[in-house]
Amino acid sequence: MDTKITGSEALIRSLINEGVDTIFGYPGGAIMPVFDCLYDFKKEINHILVRHEQGATHAAQGYARTSGKVGVALVTSGPGATNAVTGIADAMLDSTPMVVISGQVVSSLLGSDAFQEADVVGITQPISKWSYQIRRPEDIAWAVARAFYIASTGRPGPVVLDITKDAQAGKVENYAYNKEIFIRSYQPKPDVKDAEIEAAVQIINEAKKPLALVGQGVILGNAEKELLAFLEKSGVPAASTVLGLSAIPSDHPQHVGMLGMHGNIGPNRKTNECDVLIAIGMRFDDRVTGDLKTYAKQAKIIHFDIDKAEINKNVTVTARVLGDVKDSLPKVTEKLKGNRFPEWLAEFRACDDEEYNFVIKDELHPESGKLKMGEVINKVSEATNNDAVLVTDVGQHQMMGVRYFKYNRSRSVVTSGGLGTMGFGLPAAIGAKYGAPDRTVCLFVGDGGIQMTIQELGTIMQTGIDVKIVILNNHFLGMVRQWQELFFDERYSETVMKNPDFVKIAEAYNIPAKKVDTREELDKAIADMLSHKGSYLLDVQVEAKGMVYPMVPAGTCVTNILLGNE
Repeated sequence: MDTKITGSEALIRSLINEGVDTIFGYPGGAIMPVFDCLYDFKKEINHILVRHEQGATHAAQGYARTSGKVGVALVTSGPGATNAVTGIADAMLDSTPMVVISGQVVSSLLGSDAFQEADVVGITQPISKWSYQIRRPEDIAWAVARAFYIASTGRPGPVVLDITKDAQAGKVENYAYNKEIFIRSYQPKPDVKDAEIEAAVQIINEAKKPLALVGQGVILGNAEKELLAFLEKSGVPAASTVLGLSAIPSDHPQHVGMLGMHGNIGPNRKTNECDVLIAIGMRFDDRVTGDLKTYAKQAKIIHFDIDKAEINKNVTVTARVLGDVKDSLPKVTEKLKGNRFPEWLAEFRACDDEEYNFVIKDELHPESGKLKMGEVINKVSEATNNDAVLVTDVGQHQMMGVRYFKYNRSRSVVTSGGLGTMGFGLPAAIGAKYGAPDRTVCLFVGDGGIQMTIQELGTIMQTGIDVKIVILNNHFLGMVRQWQELFFDERYSETVMKNPDFVKIAEAYNIPAKKVDTREELDKAIADMLSHKGSYLLDVQVEAKGMVYPMVPAGTCVTNILLGNE
């Protein structure tokens, strides 16, 4: 009996041992042995043929974000690998667990500028947690085990495995797979220190006007219950970063909205009025802090994070709690007094009233004129009982989406945060549906972003996956146009979009579609879309020069909030 298997089979068996059931990929010469082997494992692994390698990585990201598992992309060498770079960088900035496997030319040709050769490790090292080239078939199982361990533990992120063609075709004797549980010098979960817990507890117990900033670290750490226990015992108001949204339900009485450039008035303004700022699994991104010289200077700052590199990186803190928030938060909660801050919370609600009157009322309930992005998003959210997964591309519709979509449960927001990648939305929505097949997935995308990865409609056609697609079509690159209006004297340089007929394009891919021009037809169009079994596309014509408010101009103080009535 032959005890030898190929490196390609060792790879597939290793993925199965890691619980992989879905791969997003695109074949090519240098990865062909793996795809040939995959032919024999169709029952174990579902391979989704995307239309572009960037789509494979974004789909893997969407899958990871909704499922909580590691997303996997499989691509060929050279352009296949370089096409995946954007998704790898996006996953790195948004801490998304992903393993990207690329083919490579045979070992003897490395460095010779062979056909479709690229230095994948050199290119991806700065934008991944680990990037490694496999040149021997017997190293495959070890490398895969290490890749999944690194990608999924600590602060998650992307890992790249570049496998030479001879390693794929070579033989492995007595294949065995052992999951990785330890890597020397890598401590994914720092030990929580009692002294740090005590320091945080003392500051919180003495607070008069505390504010919690909830980031994606809570979701990545599966610490939603621990967060709620902390908030409900402490009585602290909580605001969310864009990627932290859905960690707590939108309608929770202590949830006071979203932070950042297009966040809510209350949390932005009160950041510079609170006496204690409690950052939980967030990294003080510049879109949240604005001008660091004016950010929360009056407050004591406590930072809960698993990544030591984030502590004091942007904002100097009074106390840190290093470790997994799932471990550290309960230790703090146990020692809290259990204060309540009704007057402080009422100040946020007064800001909500101000924002409703100046911004939200006209955006969600306009009495005339063209359809507005906010009202479309709000109606879709309500029609799904606020229980769908929101996926967005990048731009005005993204900020409108995270502002006006509502959430009942965690892992309900899939968007490109740190890198801000246009073209992310459509493939990410496909992946999100595979990651959460029992949930409704609603994609909101601009007429610019949809055309960056529009070929992934072919993936929908081939797979029959069910994604609800809403193009908020203003015939502009809307966010750039907004900045041009505000800061560049309305000089609309290269932001006007002449678009194709998206309905005809969708129908060419066997996806039912409808163009919506008026407010009167919107409700029925949404109902038809949501009730349809399978993907559906709405091309909604919205106002050409809509604006996203509130807005904190880049680099200014977080209290410098534009409401559109200036």
